[in-house]
Amino acid sequence: MTGGEPVRRSVEIEYWVVDENGHLTDPGSLVEVGPGVEREFTRSLLEVKTSPCETTDELRGELFERLDAVLRAANAADKRLVPLATPLGRGPEEDLPSERTRIQSRVVGDRFSYVRHCAGTHIHVEQIPGREIDQLNALIACDPALALVNSSPYFEGNRLAAGARSELYRWMAYALLSRQGTLWPYVDSRIEWGRRLQRRYEEFVTEAVIVGFDREYVEDCFDPENAVWTPVQLREEFSTVEWRSPDAALPSQVVRLADDVASLVERLRDAPVRIGGDAGRVSDEEIVLPEFETVRELAHSAVRKGLSSAAVRSYLDRMGFDAESYDPLTAEFDGPEELSPAAVRRRRLAYADRLERDLRRTRPVADD
Repeated sequence: MTGGEPVRRSVEIEYWVVDENGHLTDPGSLVEVGPGVEREFTRSLLEVKTSPCETTDELRGELFERLDAVLRAANAADKRLVPLATPLGRGPEEDLPSERTRIQSRVVGDRFSYVRHCAGTHIHVEQIPGREIDQLNALIACDPALALVNSSPYFEGNRLAAGARSELYRWMAYALLSRQGTLWPYVDSRIEWGRRLQRRYEEFVTEAVIVGFDREYVEDCFDPENAVWTPVQLREEFSTVEWRSPDAALPSQVVRLADDVASLVERLRDAPVRIGGDAGRVSDEEIVLPEFETVRELAHSAVRKGLSSAAVRSYLDRMGFDAESYDPLTAEFDGPEELSPAAVRRRRLAYADRLERDLRRTRPVADD
């Protein structure tokens, strides 16, 4: 990219597929409707992703067009898409046959079952030559913005956290490989990032060998970049910086968040980045990132309390996010500490309705 061009951005969103009664089901033919629609490793998950887009309007148009095609096919097959970060209740959440998944499951052990309850959003922003590390560090500092789209507080029918998926992914699934699933500190250079990535890769391969896999076989299935699950990554394969923290959410919420992230990254062209203190702020003159320990504490609050944390809201506003303009779905779950199976199914269908209404608001009546 050159100096005057917009920073391209793309998104990947995972949605649960349910039948007309709210039971989890296989996407089946939904994955055949067009480009950008794929299976995920869990049988009842479907991923919808876009190509790199230069503007928010372009991103919205492509994402909604692809989702519209999926929803039309789902309607014909008596299936629905649910825009929540967890399926709310208990399974079944079965893996699709995959050697990569088989290795991961053995390495992580029984805790890998937590990952099967997670549906998220990945936001990619194009790397700006010479500012890639500033981009990476800025997105690390903005990780508490995950609170803007927290969409489910429940795991297996029980209230867990404002962002149940992040709680599962960061501190429960990878407890035995803690440096894999959690947020990593800032880095100083691409060389340091590469070394850090290689160390985590070696840890993963070593654990795979310990549980009985052949080293060469594991290395054939994974490389350093795709063996790591930390929430913010420098992706050489796509020439992007990838933020993997947000939950699955309504498409309009995801587009707004991607726009805010891209706007922040575009400021890096003209504003220097400085790390220091415990406040953080974004202005036309500079971008100040707080010390990493502050970011980590705020990210914990974003997962466990969401936007009910005054500290999180204040921080996000200083970093250029208008917290008042977001309405995370998790805040709507003001019900009991425990959901019955029947309540789980009703809520899945209610949020499938929400997804369809969200999509229709961007379509002319003639398209319905």
